[in-house]
Amino acid sequence: MRKSHVVAGVTAAIGVILGSGLASAADLAPQTYYTKAPAVVAAAYDWSGFYIGANGGWGQERTCETLTNSALNVPVAPRGEGCSTGSGAVLGGQYGYRWQTGAFVFGAEAQGDWSNLKGANVSQVNPLVTNQTKIEGLGLFTGQVGYAWNNALFYAKGGAAVVADKYNGLGTATGIGVDHTSETRLGGVAGAGIEYGFARNWSVALEYDHLFMGNNNKTFASTGLGAGNLVPAGGIRRAMDIGQDADMVTARINYRFGAPIVPRY
Repeated sequence: MRKSHVVAGVTAAIGVILGSGLASAADLAPQTYYTKAPAVVAAAYDWSGFYIGANGGWGQERTCETLTNSALNVPVAPRGEGCSTGSGAVLGGQYGYRWQTGAFVFGAEAQGDWSNLKGANVSQVNPLVTNQTKIEGLGLFTGQVGYAWNNALFYAKGGAAVVADKYNGLGTATGIGVDHTSETRLGGVAGAGIEYGFARNWSVALEYDHLFMGNNNKTFASTGLGAGNLVPAGGIRRAMDIGQDADMVTARINYRFGAPIVPRY
């Protein structure tokens, strides 16, 4: 056998072996598998739960007086004494509970505030006297209904209001008190606000409220002081029908207990 024939045979055999090996390696190449990506989960802010917080801001009261009785409680024809507007600070706290169903949020809240809403006007019946009014404190007891856009909440509220009023008659020239009275007045409130949850348990809000405090008739006790004050101390010097309302704008911060974050697919 010739040497060239041997070399050719060996070369052919090597080619067959290599070709077979490459084919087997191709058969064993890893397969590519495609899987569906997992659903994206968005965290839904849940407004449900008890909360407590603080508030502070600005308020304004408007009071109008009508004289109905004069000295020693003698009736007179009603005569307007005039109106006053007083503004000042309010500061207090609130607590309540909310529950959420879908995008709607319902709740109940109690709020109490110290206030310094003080106004005065010179009496149109007796210019020697200036009528001074001051709301020293207030409370709100309200229900709420709102619409939540994840961690933003738009809400309206309404219910009962109570204010602590103090009234003074002062000598216009001297500032000396000539008579006084006080009361706890009941009325209503309506308001609206927007609240934003900036953390799992914390939210801030801006709120407006209008207080409808109606009319009450009040008798004023004399101090026995002041020029021309002929009524002894403690005696009834006059009586007035007093109408009142108030407005408040407050910034609020709340801490909500629990505050679960609900997955939303």
